[in-house]
Amino acid sequence: MLYKEELVMSNIENQLKREINIQSQLKHPNILRLYGFFHDADRIFLILEFAAKGELFAELQKHKRFSEAEAAKYVAQMVNALTYLHGKRVIHRDIKPENLMLGLNGELKIGDFGWSVKTGVSDNRRSTLCGTLDYLPPEMVEGRVHDKNVDLWSLGILLYELICGSPPFESEGNEDLTYSRILGIDIHIPSYVSKDAADLITKCK
Repeated sequence: MLYKEELVMSNIENQLKREINIQSQLKHPNILRLYGFFHDADRIFLILEFAAKGELFAELQKHKRFSEAEAAKYVAQMVNALTYLHGKRVIHRDIKPENLMLGLNGELKIGDFGWSVKTGVSDNRRSTLCGTLDYLPPEMVEGRVHDKNVDLWSLGILLYELICGSPPFESEGNEDLTYSRILGIDIHIPSYVSKDAADLITKCK
């Protein structure tokens, strides 16, 4: 449920329209369905698929970090969903555990398409700085144009966070340092991470 007054104050009416238009057309087992919407004088109601087990973020908080086998299970589902999205020329642009839901059987479902965009056939690049700082790729931080590869960068950050418990460039209370670490790709992979997992993390870009 969203309040119209808050949408107007935040100047995100068009963003919500785009989100509804994109998500309502997506049908994939690893993407949260948006079945429709309705509204009254003050509110807009989105009719969403029920994610019985909540956010992946809450599950990660509970376990601190996942085993590589568990992380692989989620990342494989992410790859399936992103392949589908990119095939439809949709870039999500805000992949993170808080935006990933879990179904009744623990299956992963991408949600929150607030920053998503549908690109043209020939014009597949965008310049909007958007998403979540810890997951931003260098090209966004530098203000350069970006394409669907921003989702692949985020996939690598996600894999790191699932295995290690926090994003690789996180510098609590110091955004400038986080920006600097992203630009320098200053990533430190703990010794308990296998060579194969480390290799995959560093190749997601």
